[in-house]
Amino acid sequence: MAKKPDLLRDNELIYGRLLTVDEPHLIQRYNKALAAFGLKPTKLKSFQIDRTGFSPEVAEECDDYDYLDPNEVNRRFIILTPSQIDLPVVHTAFSNTSQLMFEFMSKNQRAIDALTIKDVIYGEIEDSVPKVNDIEDLLSISQVEFKVLSAEDVLGKAAELGKLVDRLKQEPDAWRDNTMLTRMVELAKICGDIRENALVPDQIIFRHNAYWTSHFGGLYVFVDPDMTTVISDPAAPGFRRSRPWQVSYLSINDADKVFKFLATTGRIELPRASWVETSGYLEHRAEMVVRALIRDAEPDRNLTDVDKVWLQTWIQSHADLITRDGNFPFLNAAKREIAQLGHLKIDDVFPQQRFLVIRAKPDHPDAWLTNRLISDFVPSDFVSRYIFNKQGFYEDYDGFSDAWRSHVVDVLKTTYLKDKVAFRTRLYGLTD
Repeated sequence: MAKKPDLLRDNELIYGRLLTVDEPHLIQRYNKALAAFGLKPTKLKSFQIDRTGFSPEVAEECDDYDYLDPNEVNRRFIILTPSQIDLPVVHTAFSNTSQLMFEFMSKNQRAIDALTIKDVIYGEIEDSVPKVNDIEDLLSISQVEFKVLSAEDVLGKAAELGKLVDRLKQEPDAWRDNTMLTRMVELAKICGDIRENALVPDQIIFRHNAYWTSHFGGLYVFVDPDMTTVISDPAAPGFRRSRPWQVSYLSINDADKVFKFLATTGRIELPRASWVETSGYLEHRAEMVVRALIRDAEPDRNLTDVDKVWLQTWIQSHADLITRDGNFPFLNAAKREIAQLGHLKIDDVFPQQRFLVIRAKPDHPDAWLTNRLISDFVPSDFVSRYIFNKQGFYEDYDGFSDAWRSHVVDVLKTTYLKDKVAFRTRLYGLTD
């Protein structure tokens, strides 16, 4: 990922909510982890980190945004403090890295609390492949194992102390071994009372379920009881050839088949009055459609003071353009039909336009991933892109004019950033 303009950073739209590391002892611990990975120590006196320990400032210093993700697989992590669990993950090749880190830190909270008092925890989220060359490599990853190390080897010393404690309990004359007792005292000074401090992580193996990955231009993997579904560009190596007996392949360019997959597997909410009328979802989509048309027609227009009255005037004076595009009239017609019938006859809708009127089923485990996939079919909705598909949003943003970038930032600040939870709850039904 290239360095982003300051406009995004200044408004915390990229690398926001990170943890500042500026205490010398924590910087020293971070450098010990970097050294263990074979990387140069940072000379920075202050930098920020995300949940995995990734730092955009360190990435810029070493000119490598993949310094914790060298092959975009087997992701490295650095844990300086248990509070990293509350941070986002801002740079990753797999959408589920954040969830895996959260599960690891949750399941091993006691060990992480105890270890980080004296040490830095680092390691890899290791899976079965060293490098991803084709889809088969991705499909072979069914679980990941956290390979956990600590710079001062507190983990190893705790394990050694545990063995000596067992020996003391089991061997009647072990208490006469002064060398062993001296060693136990030395280790206890480092590890503390291991009966109280759980220094060794309890759970290190986790399932690798549904996810998006940046490999092959962006690829989705959805897992159902009887079938795994891959959605990607058909040009991806291994497409339709890897495990055809257990994997269904859908082209990301085939809106009809992708929609039918999401509908038949119960991952989406079809447009019904029960949620459409209270959420303002179709109104939001319509506004995004119009804003995109303005951008295409007048890319350098200053939109700072645009309000709904101005938008309505613009729509009326560009009726031909609006009609030619078709999406705004479609959304208005959809609203009328839902108001009359309580639902929209989705089979009568063009496949591409169906994605304008659906959202992920909020209580489905894949809700965020599904909303991300939907956003790929509705690139005009930069708000949804930002919420669910930040990589896609940043790529889009790189192609925007300066005027449009300012407008996009203003809209995100006054809508989503104002109250993220309330916004997600109202528009997408997501409460978590």
